[in-house]
Amino acid sequence: MADAQQIVPDTEHRGLVGLLPVAARPYALLARFDRPIGWWLLFWPGAWAVALSKGAVERWDLILWLLLGSIAMRGAGCVYNDIVDRDLDAQVARTRSRPVASGAVSVKAATIWLALLCLIGLVVWLQLHWPARLVALASIAPVAAYPFMKRITWWPQAWLGLVFSWAALVGWIEIGTYPLLPLALLYTGCIAWVIGYDTIYAVQDIEDDALVGVRSSARAMGRHVRGGVTGFYLVALACWAAAIWSLRPDPLALATLLPMAAHLLWQVATLNPQDGANALVRFRSNRNAGLLMFAACFVVGQTL
Repeated sequence: MADAQQIVPDTEHRGLVGLLPVAARPYALLARFDRPIGWWLLFWPGAWAVALSKGAVERWDLILWLLLGSIAMRGAGCVYNDIVDRDLDAQVARTRSRPVASGAVSVKAATIWLALLCLIGLVVWLQLHWPARLVALASIAPVAAYPFMKRITWWPQAWLGLVFSWAALVGWIEIGTYPLLPLALLYTGCIAWVIGYDTIYAVQDIEDDALVGVRSSARAMGRHVRGGVTGFYLVALACWAAAIWSLRPDPLALATLLPMAAHLLWQVATLNPQDGANALVRFRSNRNAGLLMFAACFVVGQTL
């Protein structure tokens, strides 16, 4: 058997994917099951919204459904993205080994796999009430448009922010307890957070993106990447603080954000935009940042 690292390069879980039957491995890689950071980042805004709206205890089942939906729909999004971007991916060193770009999975097989993942998403969607279902359905258009954004704008990360923060809208509307102002502030903060962390991710591809004409916020910021990411993180923290204050105007409530603020500060203070490995570690650390923010939302939500 080939070495697991050769079978599943650039992955967080080589051993687990290496245990799968050979025929199944490309599909696991296509849905990025080996890289859980993606579905964690998709999941956290929804969990934050449920916790901040005082639903973390009573609606713990909703949090689990959002987690399952994030895994399935993030996988579906990756499959769709790889189908659309197969020609571009083949020209970039980091992505040319992806299953569709490399030919390991045909476009037809990838489309069938996409449909199966969407069926799991449908099961999750059916657990919601109709207002939240309609909000979830409204995400289809921006999700479908995302792969094309890197061709037409220097800020595809901003569009990704709209998409990857959508679970916050679904979770908040499903709980249906509090007004929309805190949700608007929470959602806006999530968008800024996504732009920040995905810019960190994008610095890995600056040279290849320039060669093939792909645009990104990392290229737009140039040598000001660290300052730009810092700015977006500050906007995120300000929006989240305003969301908390609108629900509970108490300095102690704002203090719950301090661990999250410290973590984001560590990311930008130690970021080396010239070192792809350094950037990847800081990008993946946002899984932990999400947990810190969830703790803040949980504490505030349970004291309302």
